[in-house]
Amino acid sequence: MAMTALTGFSMMSLLSLGYLTWDMMGPNQVENETNHTFVESSPVPQPPHIIFIMTDDQGFNDIGYHSSDIRTPALDKLAADGVKLENYYIQPICTPSRSQLITGRYQIHTGLQHSIIRPRQPNCLPFDQVTLPQRLQELGYSTHMVGKWHLGFYKKECLPTRRGFDTYFGSLTGSVNYYTYDSCDGPGRCGFDLHEGESVAWGQRGKYSTHLYTQRVRKILATHDPQSQPLFIYLSFQAVHTPLQSPREYIYPYRGMENVARRKYAAMVSAVDEAVRNITYALRKYGYYQNSVIIFSTDNGGQPLSGGSNWPLRGRKGTYWEGGVRGLGFVHSPLLRKKRRVSKALVHITDWYPTLVGLAGGNESLTEGVDGHDVWEAISGGKESPRLEILHNIDPLYNHARSGSLEKGYGIWNTAVQASIRAGDWKLLTGDPGYGDWTPPPVLPGFPAGWWNLERHTEPKKSVWLFNISGDPYERQDLSEQRPDVVKELLARLVYYNRTAVPVRYPSEDLRADPQLNGGAWVPWVGDEEEERWDTVYQKKNNWKKKLKMSKSRSFFRRLNTRMMSNRI
Repeated sequence: MAMTALTGFSMMSLLSLGYLTWDMMGPNQVENETNHTFVESSPVPQPPHIIFIMTDDQGFNDIGYHSSDIRTPALDKLAADGVKLENYYIQPICTPSRSQLITGRYQIHTGLQHSIIRPRQPNCLPFDQVTLPQRLQELGYSTHMVGKWHLGFYKKECLPTRRGFDTYFGSLTGSVNYYTYDSCDGPGRCGFDLHEGESVAWGQRGKYSTHLYTQRVRKILATHDPQSQPLFIYLSFQAVHTPLQSPREYIYPYRGMENVARRKYAAMVSAVDEAVRNITYALRKYGYYQNSVIIFSTDNGGQPLSGGSNWPLRGRKGTYWEGGVRGLGFVHSPLLRKKRRVSKALVHITDWYPTLVGLAGGNESLTEGVDGHDVWEAISGGKESPRLEILHNIDPLYNHARSGSLEKGYGIWNTAVQASIRAGDWKLLTGDPGYGDWTPPPVLPGFPAGWWNLERHTEPKKSVWLFNISGDPYERQDLSEQRPDVVKELLARLVYYNRTAVPVRYPSEDLRADPQLNGGAWVPWVGDEEEERWDTVYQKKNNWKKKLKMSKSRSFFRRLNTRMMSNRI
């Protein structure tokens, strides 16, 4: 539509209606409200530069401002001067969190509701999803991604540069060596995984990934003109995911930690803290800071087996207890209206999509159909969150709880199915939510080793849990028997969501993906002309019967060992 024909509308109305975007207006162009003609006047504010920083497997207790034994002065300072998100939810594992950030959709609406995308699976983020960086490109942003992708790469069309990023530098799989960038998907299935755009970056081997990614972000900031075009950078650190690797200088300050895994883990967090400090310095140095929004988020809960800690929350990475899904998060920006505070507003990782599109000048039509909400007013202005409910997930393929049934779900829902939902103050879990203990930060030199078997596990004959999560964030008092009325209401909500779910995308592994067949690297192996097939599902081996026999034979010795170790403690 020609701009001269748009009479009777204000400039902001045209922006909100989608007829005009920030990049379409001249640097000094505004509307004269009297005669509805465009004249030169004061500069139009440019949309903010957006820096989204995600860490991998960083636990709820693994940051300084949560009274951790890990020191994070840079992160603490940014959070203290911004808004800490203390009612913020993510997903329990890598791929789902990243898919929800990029699409703004629950994973039941993208087919990624089960597990992660494995390196040899012909699977990736569905092509019918318009991604967050694609929307920001439409709104005039220069978009860049640095770090871990983990959203599939079997076709070139799956790659970050085909899904909305102008540039990409990082690893495509879920876990790589921090120095060699080797990634393995089972014995003998290893390959190099560091990419520059759509090419393999062989020459970068030997450089610590946290440092390498930070250097790339600083280079982007140094070479871009902050006044000419708004910038979106998605920095997805590999840290602090296993393997536990860090330069020695970061380990030395934690030499007093007796637990080796915790010591290495703490060093890796400190390296990330330094990286964020250097990036913030670069934002100031190159003129971005005053018009920038920095968002910090974890992708899932920490893994105590690898040095992480979610204390005092229940559970760990891979579970739907709070320790798996309640994330670290904060927003730092000079543009915040109410700074230096803690927000209890309910925020979910899908909310970043509409929130950032809104900050970029987009209207609601650009976020139609997403499951997220625009929460900027809740974060910046301290208003009520528009979000009242979170579907954590419904996973029909996860091992069904043998104690669950439709009968135990009051004829509404089969409680054998792994699912979780929060509505208001209430949180419901069904099926097998995963390991559900409260694990303090590891301090014993040999932890976990044999000590792990001494920990308590969830009741094997239970398949429904209900918590008032606002009053009981540590999930210690199950109210499912006292409040069957609430249980029934939330089960009905699961039924509602399940009716909107798309089929699970979890195809069998493809032997053609083997790096040895592709020059020694993890790269796309399927031609874009090949048709997708989702009629086969990758089957995981289930050895629960064998495990049951073994557990019975060990039960006596475990009880004996428990008594002996309890006496020592």
